[in-house]
Amino acid sequence: MSLKIILTTILLSIIPIFELRGAIPYAVFNKMPLLTAFIISVAANAMVAPIVFIFLSTLHKLLLPWKFYQNLFEKFVERTRKKIHAPVEKYGYLGIMIFVAIPFPITGAYTGALGAWIFGMDKYKSMIACALGVLISGIIVSTVVFLGPETFKFFYNIFVKAPTP
Repeated sequence: MSLKIILTTILLSIIPIFELRGAIPYAVFNKMPLLTAFIISVAANAMVAPIVFIFLSTLHKLLLPWKFYQNLFEKFVERTRKKIHAPVEKYGYLGIMIFVAIPFPITGAYTGALGAWIFGMDKYKSMIACALGVLISGIIVSTVVFLGPETFKFFYNIFVKAPTP
């Protein structure tokens, strides 16, 4: 296992959209043991929430006066509000965790941390919720990688098509 594969796995784990969904399959495809891929990817992706909170509490204040940043940020915030409002309003930190745990694009640690920040949730509790969501997502992705694509249908039916009471 080369340093290049390890660093690429870490990088994929912290890039929005890819996160664990891209990092774990990439690492395993490049002959990294699944457990190693899981540990590296989950550890790197779990660091996203603290990075987002640090960014939002420091750089955001510095960049906010710039019109370009304001427009970009407002679009991102509005999109995030629409996607994460219902689970956060209904379930709070559990909603953040579940939202982050679902391994679909735009449901990762970035959106979970941003949503928690937008709704004024406690940053430490939010970081824990995001980290637990990342752990669950890592388990799901690793299971799908290990057992094959048919497993994805199983998780899809649980999380997406689950019957409502």
